[in-house]
Amino acid sequence: MRTIGLCKLSVGGYAFVKKYLITGLLVWVPLGITLWVLDLIIGMLDMSLSLLPAQWQPDVLLGIHIPGLGVILTVVVVLTTGLLVRNVFGQRLLRYWDEILRRIPFVNAIYNSVKQVSDTLLSGSGNAFRKVLLVRYPHADAWSLAFQTSTPSEVTRKLHGDEYVGVFVPTTPSPVNGFYFYVKKSETIELDISVDAAFKAIISMGVVVTPEAVAKFNQSI
Repeated sequence: MRTIGLCKLSVGGYAFVKKYLITGLLVWVPLGITLWVLDLIIGMLDMSLSLLPAQWQPDVLLGIHIPGLGVILTVVVVLTTGLLVRNVFGQRLLRYWDEILRRIPFVNAIYNSVKQVSDTLLSGSGNAFRKVLLVRYPHADAWSLAFQTSTPSEVTRKLHGDEYVGVFVPTTPSPVNGFYFYVKKSETIELDISVDAAFKAIISMGVVVTPEAVAKFNQSI
């Protein structure tokens, strides 16, 4: 009987420790990962300080290293660039700069490709990632969240069938990786949810979905 009592006590103690250990992890894991990601981002942006002359480096002027100054410098440079490009002189200067880069062998291929992608993703007039779709992937009985990226008329013409759309199917939990397909538009379901809500669902593996997104998702299917 004493042995049974000790076993029950040890099981109860294990359950107690496990319960509060998980509770503690739920607090520290998100916080730790958030701080780690912020540290990486700030560290990368602080590298922009290396563009300044040695005598202008904050570490030299102040005598101490202050993390985050590169973030401020980057924001100021990007904001100033945006303000300059918005006027007539800035537009002419930008076109002149584009012409120079487009005439340099090898560099022009990289620059043109990156510029097309950035213009599509960041421009307010672009259509990339404007629609959240359901597509049959990885097999006919499964549905995956996807983002419509294009409506390639040439693909539709070559395949002699229904209208096709280009879709990007992101992976979980890293949506920056994924697969790009051409699928029949008639075989997709357009969801009335925001791109942000879809990204949250993908990153959290379906755990984090807003109530509005759930309601609209259910109505769509």
